[in-house]
Amino acid sequence: QPCWREYLTTRIEQNMVVNCTCPISECRAQPTTAFIYSIVSSEEIIAKYEKALLRRYVECCSNLTWCTNPQGCDQILLKDGLGYGAACSKCSWISCFNCNFPEAHYPASCSHMSRMTCAKCNHGFCWRCLKPWRPNHKDYYNCSAMVSKAAWQERRFQDYNERCTFHHHAREFAVSLRNSISSIREMPKIRNLTFVLDACKVLEQARKVLAYSCVYSYYNQDTESMDIVEQQTESLELLTNAL
Repeated sequence: QPCWREYLTTRIEQNMVVNCTCPISECRAQPTTAFIYSIVSSEEIIAKYEKALLRRYVECCSNLTWCTNPQGCDQILLKDGLGYGAACSKCSWISCFNCNFPEAHYPASCSHMSRMTCAKCNHGFCWRCLKPWRPNHKDYYNCSAMVSKAAWQERRFQDYNERCTFHHHAREFAVSLRNSISSIREMPKIRNLTFVLDACKVLEQARKVLAYSCVYSYYNQDTESMDIVEQQTESLELLTNAL
């Protein structure tokens, strides 16, 4: 029993318990949950084991996923078959279920959110922050040999990227403002500020849509419907700035 306890404890701590087998090389039997509970007595180790079981269960269910909030959230979400789901009930983050981008990015499609790649040097970089995907790339985002069309494309990209980045920063400001108002709201003799908090939430969502509208517009500039999209985006931006 002490040998089994040490073996199972080690496998749990190394996050390798789900598929572990009998330590005898010829035996492929896997320890059952009941057996592990009877051998391992540490509550901390058992808690790690149960987390491993939960992770495995979520990974095996095609309709389940973890909240992708980069700030950290352990909530499990139910996929609804759309590109994005309802806001997480714990942190209010909206995840994308169809790609690896960490949040819902409407109106930009999942293909729009894939990394950018330089046509000359194949350098891959992030649309949002321009940081390189490979940190050993020495030239970063600059290419010395550019024809006039490429230079125009670069200016166009920089324009959309600056607008996209601005809206992301404005969204962060709205989040900060909402948090500040929430703390003020807890003070005595302060009137109800629910309407202000609701306005901040609208600001957050509007800035998010405006940011990803820049991505959408950049990739669909030549389509016939873009005039309407640009008009709607401009209208939303004016109303958001006013709010």
